[in-house]
Order: sequence, then C-alpha cells, then structure tokens
Amino acid sequence: MSRTALLALAVVTGLTGTAFAGDQTDFVTVERGRYLAVLGDCAACHTAPGGKPFAGGVPIETPFGRLVGANITPDRETGIGDWSLDEFQRAMSEGVAKGGYHLYGAMPYTAYTKVTAADNAALFAYLKTLDPVHNEVETNQLPFPFNIRLSLFGWNLLNFTKGEYVPDPKRDAEWNRGAYIVEGLAHCGTCHTPKNALGGDKAGEALRGNVVDGWLAPDITGNGHAGIGKWTADELVAYMKDGANRYDIASGPMAEVVEKSSSQWTDADLKAVATYLKSLDGAPAAPPAPLAATDPRMVAGRAIYEDRCSGCHVGTGEGITGLFPKLAAAPLVNNADASSLIRVVLAGSRAGTTDARPTGPSMPAFAWNLKDEDVANLLTYVRSSWGNAAPPVKVEAVHELRGELQP
Repeated sequence: MSRTALLALAVVTGLTGTAFAGDQTDFVTVERGRYLAVLGDCAACHTAPGGKPFAGGVPIETPFGRLVGANITPDRETGIGDWSLDEFQRAMSEGVAKGGYHLYGAMPYTAYTKVTAADNAALFAYLKTLDPVHNEVETNQLPFPFNIRLSLFGWNLLNFTKGEYVPDPKRDAEWNRGAYIVEGLAHCGTCHTPKNALGGDKAGEALRGNVVDGWLAPDITGNGHAGIGKWTADELVAYMKDGANRYDIASGPMAEVVEKSSSQWTDADLKAVATYLKSLDGAPAAPPAPLAATDPRMVAGRAIYEDRCSGCHVGTGEGITGLFPKLAAAPLVNNADASSLIRVVLAGSRAGTTDARPTGPSMPAFAWNLKDEDVANLLTYVRSSWGNAAPPVKVEAVHELRGELQP
C-alpha cells in the first residue's frame, strides 16, 4: 500500500501524526492496535460520557464499592505517557501497574492475561498516538478494608491464572480465534460468568449468566433453554453485529457493547466468536415445570399481557422480527433470574443503534401504571407461556428493584 493510500486511510480512521513517524509497519501496527481497542471495548471503562477519549473517569460499581476507570491517554502525569511497553505488558498479563501495585479485578487482567505480547504491543502503540489528556482520576474509591491492595495477593492466588491463550490443536483456526477473543480481549466472562463471594469467576460455570448493575448478562453457552442453544450461528452474528435477532434486541449495557464494540468487528471475527460460543456445552439442569394456566397469577398476568403487551409482542409471544423481540422460547425469558425483565417493564428500554439499525425500537416504561403485583403476575405469565418454563416472579423482587430505580 502506498504512503498516499495509508494517509487517506489514516484520515478515515482518525490516525495521524505519530502513526506516520516511521514506516508502513508503524502504521499497520497502530491500526491493528486501534482495532484491538475496539475488540476489547476499552472505551466502555475508560471514556466517560461527554469526556475525552480514554481519559478515564467512568464509575464501576462492584459489590465491594466503587472503582473508576483510569486515564490511559499518553499524558505523562495522569495517564500512561511515561509507561514502557514492558510495564504495559505486565499490567495486561499480570494485573500489576507501573510502580508495582496490584490492580483490582474490575480491570479484567484475568482475561487479558490470555492476550499475546504482540497484540499488547500493537494496542500500546495505538494508545501512544492518542491526544494526551491531563485528567487526574482517583481509581480506588473502595471503603476500608477493600481499599488495601495487599489483599489482592490472596485474591490472585484464588482467582487468577497467568498465561497467554494456548490454541487447542484439536480445533481449527476459526474456533481458536473465537476462543482467543471471548476468553481474552473481549473478556465476555467478566459480565457473563457467575461470581464467587470474592468476586472471582465461579469454577466450572463459565459464561452461564450473571447479574451486573441490575441487568442480567445471560447464559451464552449451548444451554437450549436459558442459553443460546437454539440460536443459529448466523443469528448470533446478527445480534453481535446489528444488536438484534428474532430472539432478542440488545438493551442496557449490552446495547453499548454492540454500539461501541462488536458492531465494528470484522465479519471473520464475528463468525469465529459465534463458532466458539456455539460449541460450548450448557448447564445440564432440567427446566422447572410451567405453572398451570388456571393459577391465579397466570390468569391475572394474561389479562395484563393482552391489554399492555400483545400489540407489540403479539398474542402468541412471537414478536415482530426486527422490531419487537420474540418472548416465546427466548433464553432471557427462561433464565432463572428475572432482573432484566423486571427492569425493562418498570423503566422501559431503548435498543442500541448501529449502522445497520440506526433507529432502535423502544419499550415504554410501565412503573407509573403497574403495581408491583401486576408486574410480578405479568412476567410470571410470560415465563410460563408458549413453551417457556421459568420460576414465578416474586412481588418482593419487583418492589426491591423499583426502589433501586427511584431517582
């Protein structure tokens, strides 16, 4: 590729200046690093709403208190401008920052440790081309005793295994690429894997679903009831690329992931991730029996559904392709945890937008005219109809989440 063509590409991608300080290899490395930053959705934790790119300041709520995304621009005083590549590599692969202090698991080094040194070098090269932003960020806002970093030595012994991803020789290149992305930079398990009492991943339950900030990050294994076992690889690709398929429309935190990250992945990487996820075995537990149609909660819930919901999701729960998601046999509906469903009914939701779907459909809020018992009955009906089978929703769960959503 000629230098003129590279410069034209730099204008399109926003890469100028430092990216051309050397030869073509420099540009290629930086451009690869830019893509890796998108692949890892680095902006989600390091770019505050309305703030400068990668200048930090994003609050991250954990069960132990608040952490804040760091400034990773090349500012020498408040960012990573005086970091060496070796120091960056150590932070990514070991969770140890410049100066030797341990990072908290909210920086998902437990996944990033699988990233190759070459990819880390490209990512670091890209970050070095960003505009330096002087923005002092107090990253550790945890209360005592969780703010004492010495405890992280013990945490790492229990919850962290260092090492780059090792390809499985029994699998093809596409499967291994998908595993590398999911387990590494995309750090899908950070949200989708259940956590133990210390906030580490539960052993043997990878990607089987977890509640984050009041939203359910659902089971994305081959579980045919509450996971993506019934989704085709093409439907999974469509969800990651466009934010929607016949079973679901991305909302909440996942809408942001689609907008800022997965919608910009290459088709090859999307297919590789779908191939890997579709190969994962789901939890073997049998689903619960649905409630009888004559159960009082079902009778009350059906009346509410037919009055408030059937206009969009239709009477059989099949939804309208491309507009309103299918509720019948939908993994999110069948999940044991109804957090996301309760939240969407109470507060409404707007789907994420992508180039392919620039106008995202929205779900109106019903907190203003449905009581806690109404919401519980409605969702209990949905979760035991049209082939669905999930535990009834408790009134207390609706009441608790309504309280959390109050201004």
